[in-house]
Amino acid sequence: MRKVDDYIKEKMKEYPDFKAHYDLIKEKAAVVKEIIEYRIRHDLSQAQLAKEIGVTQQYISKIEEGEFSNLDTIENILHHVGYRLKLEVVPV
Repeated sequence: MRKVDDYIKEKMKEYPDFKAHYDLIKEKAAVVKEIIEYRIRHDLSQAQLAKEIGVTQQYISKIEEGEFSNLDTIENILHHVGYRLKLEVVPV
């Protein structure tokens, strides 16, 4: 694991935008993790969760694959699974 950490640190030094992209991926992964864990804890299929929230099963599938861009919907889903969305704007 040390080699991966070193690689990431090196890329952050080498490419100024790398850290921002890396951090965004980590945040998306955290969102996906909570949604999937909620489904598992409550023994729900994607279709069942989608129905509870009012979106399509396909939308839940895309979110669980890390493909999402609508913050309002993400905020609604996170609220449903017991979390809230916190955004932070920082200088580049």
